[in-house]
Amino acid sequence: MNLHQLVSDLIVDTKGSPNASFLSIVPDSSLAVFLPELIICATILLMLLVRLFNIGRKLNAGYIALAGSLVALYFAAPGNLFSLPTGEGQIDPSAIARMEIFTGMLVYDGFSVYVRAALLLFVALFVVFTWLTGIPDLEDGPDIYTLVLGSTLGLCLMASANHLLTIFLAVEMASVPSYVLAGLLKGRRTASEAALKYAVYGAGAAGVMLYGISLLAGLLNTAHLPTMAQTLAERIGDGPHFSGSELMVLALGGLMMSVGLAFKLSAFPFHFWCPDVFEGATAEVNAFLSVASKAGALALLVRVTIGLGLLSPPGVAPGERTANWKPTETATAPGTVSNGAVDAAKYQVAFQAAEKAAETKPAETAAAPTESVNPAVAPLVEKSPSALRADGNAALSSIRWFIARLVAFFAIVTCTFGNLAAYGQNNIKRLFAYSTIAHAGYMMMPVAAVMVLGAVRPEGAERAIAALAIYIAVYLFMNLGAFAVVAFLRNAMRSEDLADYAGLIKRCPLTVICFSLILFSLVGLPPLSGFIGKFAIFASLVEAYQFAGKDGFFLLVMIVIGGLNTAISLFYYLRVVKIMTIDEEPRDRRPFIFSDVSLASAFLWLITLPTAALMINWEGLNRLALAAASQLF
Repeated sequence: MNLHQLVSDLIVDTKGSPNASFLSIVPDSSLAVFLPELIICATILLMLLVRLFNIGRKLNAGYIALAGSLVALYFAAPGNLFSLPTGEGQIDPSAIARMEIFTGMLVYDGFSVYVRAALLLFVALFVVFTWLTGIPDLEDGPDIYTLVLGSTLGLCLMASANHLLTIFLAVEMASVPSYVLAGLLKGRRTASEAALKYAVYGAGAAGVMLYGISLLAGLLNTAHLPTMAQTLAERIGDGPHFSGSELMVLALGGLMMSVGLAFKLSAFPFHFWCPDVFEGATAEVNAFLSVASKAGALALLVRVTIGLGLLSPPGVAPGERTANWKPTETATAPGTVSNGAVDAAKYQVAFQAAEKAAETKPAETAAAPTESVNPAVAPLVEKSPSALRADGNAALSSIRWFIARLVAFFAIVTCTFGNLAAYGQNNIKRLFAYSTIAHAGYMMMPVAAVMVLGAVRPEGAERAIAALAIYIAVYLFMNLGAFAVVAFLRNAMRSEDLADYAGLIKRCPLTVICFSLILFSLVGLPPLSGFIGKFAIFASLVEAYQFAGKDGFFLLVMIVIGGLNTAISLFYYLRVVKIMTIDEEPRDRRPFIFSDVSLASAFLWLITLPTAALMINWEGLNRLALAAASQLF
C-alpha cells in the first residue's frame, strides 16, 4: 500500500467519501457518528480558553459544561434509537447500523450509543449538582469541568473500544483526570492522600495492563479484537495449535489485562484505593467515580469479553458508507502486528462474497470461492457466514468458559467483600465506597451469563446485556441521589460522620424520605427501581444455569451468593435509615439549617423520582436496553 492509497483510505473511512469537501461529512462516516465526542472536545477547548484569558469569574464555566454536555447528549441519543420498538417486545436492530469506525479502532452500535447517552446524561445532572453544592467555585470551575469532561471523553471511548491500543488510551484518558479530581480540595491532607493513593494504584494497574496487552498482541500478531478472536478460533480449531508455553503466555496476558479492568471496577482484590479515595475526596467527585467510571468500565468489560470470546457478526466493518471501497490488502509478515482495518475489511469481503454465493447458487455449491474474492481470503468463503461463525465460536468455547469463570470469581468475591466491609463503617462516604464495590460485583454477574449463552443462545445473551444496561441506568440515579444527599447535608452540618445523621427526620423529613427510598432501592426491594435491575440480573443467571447444567455450577453459586448478599446489604442500609429516623439527635451536634423547600431539595426529588417510580412503567427502558444489546451477537 503506497502513501497515496493509505491517505485515500483514511479519508474515505473518516469522512465517508474521497470526493467530500473539507467541511462536508457523509452521514454514515466515522466523523458523523463520532460527533458527540467531538462536541466534548470543543467544550473542553472552550473552557481552556476561558481559563487562559481569566474570564472564569465573569462567566460560570458550568454553563459551558452543561451546554456542551446537553448538545453532545442530543447527538449521542438520536431519535432513531428511541423509535426502535416496532411493536410489543419487538426491536428493529437496523435502526442504528453497526460499523467499525476510524479504521477499526472503535465500533459504533446500539450498545455504544446507549452507554454514551447514559454517561452524558449523568454529566449534565452532575454539573447541575455541583452548582447546587458550590464545589467547584467560579475560580476553579474551568479546571474542574475540563477534567470531568476529559474523563468522560475517555469513558465514551471505553464504551466503543475495538482495539487494544484504544482500550489502553481510553482507560488512561479516563483515569488521569480522576486522579486530579480526587485531590480537589486544596490544602486538605486527606484529599492529597486520596489523590496520591489513587495515582499510585492507577499507575501500577496501568503498567500491568499494558504488559498484558503487549503479551496478547505479540502472541496473536494483532491488537484488533475481532481479528484476535478470529486468530484464536483458527489456532484452537484447525490451525497450528498453541504450545504449552504459548498457552501460559495467553493466560498470563489475559489475567494481566483483567487487572486494569478490575482496578477501574474497584473489584476485589484491586479495590484498596476505593475506600480511602472516597473518604478523602468530595462527595461530588465520589458521585462521578461511582457512577460514570463504573459505567465506562462495565462497557469496556463487555467489549473485551465479547470481542475475545465471540466472532464478530457480519457487517462489523464499515457499512454502506464504504460499500464501494475496498482497501488494498497486504500480507502480514509472521511476528508482526496486523492492521485491524485491513483484517476487518478482509473478513467483510469474505462474508459479502459468501452471502452472494448463497443467494445465487444451490446450497451445496454456495460455499465455493468466487474469482472476485482475494486469494488471501478464499478459505474463508468455503462455508456460509453463519457456518463460519458457528465453527469459530465452537472453537472459542474454552476461551468463553475461562472468561465466564474468571468474571464469576471476581463478581462473587467483590460483592461479598463489599457488603461485609460496609458493616463497620462510621463515615458515610466510606460506607458508600464499599457499597459501590458490592454493586460492581452485582453488575459483573451478567457478563458471565453472556459468555455461557453468547454462541448458542444469542437471545438469552441479549437479555443478559439488557439486564446490565438496565442496572446501569438505575444505578445512575440511585448513586447520584445518595451522594447528593451526602453533599447537601455536609454543607449544612459540616460533618460526614454517620452519627451526626441521628434524628434528621425531625429537621428535614422530606430529605430523609428521599434518602430512605434511595437506600431501599440500593438493597433491591420492590417496588423500587433497584429491584428491577437485580431481578433482571438474576433472571439472566438462572437462564444461563438452566442451559449450562452441571457445567454451570458456578452460575448457581453466583445466584445463591448474590441473593445472600442482597439480604446482607439490607442490614447496613437499614442501619442508616434507623439512625436518621429512630435515634435521638446528638446533643453536641452544632445547629444547622437545611430546608426541604429549596433548589437542592428539588434536585433531590428529581433524582429520586426515577428511583421510586421506574417500576410502574419500565417497559420503555427494557426495550432500549434490548435494542442496545441486539447488535452484539
